[in-house]
Amino acid sequence: MKKISFKTASNEEILVSNILMGSGDFLRIENMDAAEKVLDRYIELGGNTFDTARHYRHSEKALGAWMEKKGNRNSVNIQTKCGHPVREASDVPRVTPEAIYEDLQTSLEFLKTDHVEFLGLHRDNELIPVGPIMEAMHKEVISGRVKAVGVSNWELPRIIEAQNYCLENGITPLSFNSPNLSLATINKPRWENCVTANNEMKEWHEKMQLPLIAWSSQAEGFFANRFSQDDLSNEEIVDVYYNESNWEKLKRVNQLAEEKKCQPIQISLAYVLSQPFPICAVIGSETIEQLESSVAASKIVLTAKEMDWLNLK
Repeated sequence: MKKISFKTASNEEILVSNILMGSGDFLRIENMDAAEKVLDRYIELGGNTFDTARHYRHSEKALGAWMEKKGNRNSVNIQTKCGHPVREASDVPRVTPEAIYEDLQTSLEFLKTDHVEFLGLHRDNELIPVGPIMEAMHKEVISGRVKAVGVSNWELPRIIEAQNYCLENGITPLSFNSPNLSLATINKPRWENCVTANNEMKEWHEKMQLPLIAWSSQAEGFFANRFSQDDLSNEEIVDVYYNESNWEKLKRVNQLAEEKKCQPIQISLAYVLSQPFPICAVIGSETIEQLESSVAASKIVLTAKEMDWLNLK
């Protein structure tokens, strides 16, 4: 797997595999017999970074147990996220210095470690000034519990505002941004208060060369030909992905996959990883076959002309 360079506040370089192993409900203690095989294979294939979050139900405990068993904590990177509303009060924002500290404290306990490489803010609350938020993130870097910080599901103006605040005040700047990014055109965010990278954000990343970590990078398998226009049974997928642009993109994905003798879903992931800026994609493989397919996709390089054609330009 290709390695992407992330820089810390002290200008230390952290090399991150361009495919991050995600951690959905598949990664839980009671499923470790199956999950462990996938995690082990990910490492064998050159992967070195795991994406998790305090909001995810089971993954941090499972990942912590796996690292303890393998004794490999010092050879992998962890990105966890904080500040997500609790499930029982999803409409109550938790982007506060207190929540940042509390979430990280719990994450470290579950992960059985004293630090993480990357801490991201899982949500934003635009009613809160960026200053106190970024000061709280900086405090965790100074404490040694975090090496680099970033944001997830923040709009570009807030990202720029936060980055400017950090640079002007001499505190830890953002090392990454993690929005949704895939080949798909979405009708609406899959989850409330989530952000998809638009053209303006992608152009900013190209200009700044700030790493981007793309979640839902394979559009829930839309480009694996799992769905059809007359199948409306999956209401969530219909609401988010069913539109004329995506059906046309699917046709083009299938055509290009045939030409390149690969799977359509691999073309969609190659599109994400071929962006003109440092980028990693979070995947949610639950089988070794799915994982190996994604790793193979990371080796497919698309030309600018192919990228534009897939994106209906």
